Formats: sequence, C-alpha cells, structure tokens
Amino acid sequence: MSKHIHGPDYRVATTPPPSLHAPAPRQLALPDVKALTPAQIVKSLLAALILLLWLAPLPESVPPDARATLVVFAAAVWLWIFSSVSDTFVALGAASILVIIGVIDVDDLFAPLGHDIVWLLIGAFIIASAMTTSGVAVRAAVALSAGVTSPRVLVHLLTLAVVCTAFAVPATSGRAALVLPVFAALAGVVPGWLSRVLAIALPSVVLLSAVASLIGAGAHLIADQILAGAGMAGFTFTRWMVLGLPLALVSSHLAAEIILIALSTPSQRRCELSITREALAGGDSLPARLSSAEKRAVAILAVSVLLWFTEPVHGVPPAMVAVLGALLVTSPYLGTEELGTTVKKVPWSLLLFMAATIAISQALISSGAADLLTSWLTPAVPGWVFVLAVIALSSAAHLVIQSRSARSAVLVPIVIAIAPTVGVNPAAAAFISTAAAGFCHSFPASAKPLAIFRGDDANPYYDATDLLRISALLAPMHIAVTAFFAFAVWPFLGLPLFL
Repeated sequence: MSKHIHGPDYRVATTPPPSLHAPAPRQLALPDVKALTPAQIVKSLLAALILLLWLAPLPESVPPDARATLVVFAAAVWLWIFSSVSDTFVALGAASILVIIGVIDVDDLFAPLGHDIVWLLIGAFIIASAMTTSGVAVRAAVALSAGVTSPRVLVHLLTLAVVCTAFAVPATSGRAALVLPVFAALAGVVPGWLSRVLAIALPSVVLLSAVASLIGAGAHLIADQILAGAGMAGFTFTRWMVLGLPLALVSSHLAAEIILIALSTPSQRRCELSITREALAGGDSLPARLSSAEKRAVAILAVSVLLWFTEPVHGVPPAMVAVLGALLVTSPYLGTEELGTTVKKVPWSLLLFMAATIAISQALISSGAADLLTSWLTPAVPGWVFVLAVIALSSAAHLVIQSRSARSAVLVPIVIAIAPTVGVNPAAAAFISTAAAGFCHSFPASAKPLAIFRGDDANPYYDATDLLRISALLAPMHIAVTAFFAFAVWPFLGLPLFL
C-alpha cells in the first residue's frame, strides 16, 4: 500500500511507479567454441599468449625490457598474420613503441636508413627502372624466343634469363614487373596450355631464384643487417652470389621442369612452336639494332653488375657503385629518364619496413628477449635436426605471414639466437632460413609475383587449384634441395654449418 505525506502544496509517493523498477539481469552469452573457425581459434590463442607474456610472472633474472620487447614483438607478429594493416605501418609502430619505452634509442631506429645496404637498393632500383622503360625487356624476349620450336627449350631459356635478372633488379616484385611484358608478348603467340605453364613457372622462378643475389629480395638485406646488429659478419655481394647462385639455378630449373610436366601432356611437349619476331613485337617493326637509349641503359647496367662482382679487386663498395650508376642513368646527357621521375618508383615503403624491422631485431637482442626465447625454445636435439626444422619452418611460414621480409624479421633473430646453443653456425642458420623462405607458392596472395601473373579475375591465366597442385609438388623438392646445399654444398663453398 502506498503511503503519502500530506503538506500544504505537495504529495510524495513512497512506492515507485512500475516503469522505474530495475530490469531483470541479463545472462551473458558465451561464444560457441564449436562455431569458431580455425583462424579465429588461432587468433584467440595468440592474443591470449600476448596477454600471458605481459601478465605472467617471470624470473627476477629476466630484465623488464625483455618482457616489453617480447610483448611488442608478439603483437607485431599477430598483426602481420591476421590484420589488414600495412606491414610497414605495423613495423614502424612497433619500433616506435620500443623507442618510447626506452628499450632502444631513437638512433637505433633511424640509423638503418643511412646504411649502405639501403643505398645499394635505392641505386639498383633506379638502374632497373631505366632498363624497364627503355624497352630492353621486350627486345630480350625477342632475342630469346624468336625461332625456338621446343616448349621445353623455351621454358628453360626463359628460366635462365629470369635467374639472371636477380642481379639487375632488386626485390621479387620489381623482377616480376620486368618479366611481365615478356610473358604478355609470348602469351599471344604460344598455345594456351603453354601460357598457363609460363604464368606459373615465371613467377615461381622469380621467387626461387631471388636467393642468387643480395639484392634479390628485401629479406636478404634484413637478414644481413640482423647479423651485423648481433655483432656478426654479414655477407658481401660477391659472397652471397657464390652461395646463392648455385641453389637458384638448380631449384629454378627443377621447378620449371616440374611445372611443365605437371601442366602438360607428352604430346603437347612434343609439339613445335612458331614464334616470330613480328608476332612478339605485336605487329610493330622492331629494329634489329639497339637504340641509343637501350645501348646506354645496358652499358650502365653491365658495368654496375661487373663492379659489384669484382668488389674485392677494386675496393669500391657496391652501394657507391649503385649510386654512381643511378646518377649516370638519370644524367642529362647519358641518362634515359629524369631523376625526379625515377625516384618516385623506388619502393620507399620497403625501405622503411627494413629499417623498422632491423630496429625490432636489435631490440630483441639487446634487451635479452632473444636469450629468453632461446631458453624457452631450445630443444635437446642434435644440430642437424635443428637445421632441418629451420628449413621446414621457413618454407611453411608463408602460410601465416605473407610478407617475405616480415618472415625474415620474425625468424632470423630467433634462429641466430638458438643456433649456437645446438652447435650450428648462426650465419649459416640465417642464410639457410632466408633461402628456404623463398618458397611461397601455395596461394596467389602468398607472393606478389604470383598475383601479378595470375591476370584478371574474369580471365585468369591459372586458377587456385593449379597453384595448390604445383605447390604440393614443389615443396618437397625445395626442402630437399635446400637441405642438400646446407649440408653438402655451402660448407664446401666456405659457409661452415657447425661450430
């Protein structure tokens, strides 16, 4: 019953109206674990791991900076794998956090941008741009392909040519862009089945042959700088070539043969091709002789590559050679295009990503986080088992981390930290991991060259099923060949595997 207080001008009710009653408490609905996809489960587990790294008690001997670095590193890996945020943005953000919390100095973040490796990459990109715009690529396709009648000969000639581009064009995406006009010219004059073979074989060779050169992929430069940041000797242009070129030749030609056999019949491989200069030129008359611009571009590239190979003889650093070549190829009288136009084509995002990931790797080492990972991850296994595990893990890493550079930024610091504890040479382990990471053939999105050569969605040159089939065939070959070089060839060439 309601009670009222009577007064001259007001009345107060002590029973609240029905509308003011508190609503019944709602029960929280927990997510149905069975309905979660595998990707969602992995994302949740990794997120929980990051939280555990931050909250779990660690021994007093573990520096606070090590915990903070591990959390930032784990968060960056999570974003590289699962988010659509730019890899470069994630790397710069993680490196900036490490600077703000005092794990590394601001100079450690900016210093890699001034390293000679970065200037080598800038100069090489400018020289490569001149090669692309001068029309040398299409002329090379004509010189290689005109008159060839055997599909197998054509595939292997193009494979050899693509391997050679690793010394002229930095990064796999740049090489794919250089080779694409060659493929487009050939696709119009060869049978459809051979176009499908080349659409998968050419980008596959671009990826596998990158190991031939220090500038073949940004991941190589990152691995080299991580070694230098850890106080170890890096790789010169010539030493990397001596180690990587044999692997590039063997794996590229094996991959080309496997792809050719898998995507064709014996009768197709026996057919005769009819490839003429006029058909490759698209009906336009292609002068027999090089133009003046083409001659200058080829000459500057040839001299630059020769000087890179012969650094021990003349002593001029490869970065200085690249800068001088870039100045010549953009000069008012000898150049083929303007410097301002060419500089815009340099992948500055890749350079920033390299600088940031190198800073993160240095933080892992200097903070003690790498040593902590070593104590957690080092198994009581022989060194040869560790090497095989590195090859397998590096080859499979593209399934979760699409960026090749990001894979090296994640794996190489851990690999070089664990290697000495199992008696393996850290430099050899870093090189093996970087070489094995060249395999990324499972999906078109796994690597830019594969996406570039797939074509448009309405009329693709190959489908995802083709690529998965080829990936299943190439993966065992790649792992076996890399292991053979790691145990038998590279020690003979001056890179000892065991300490």
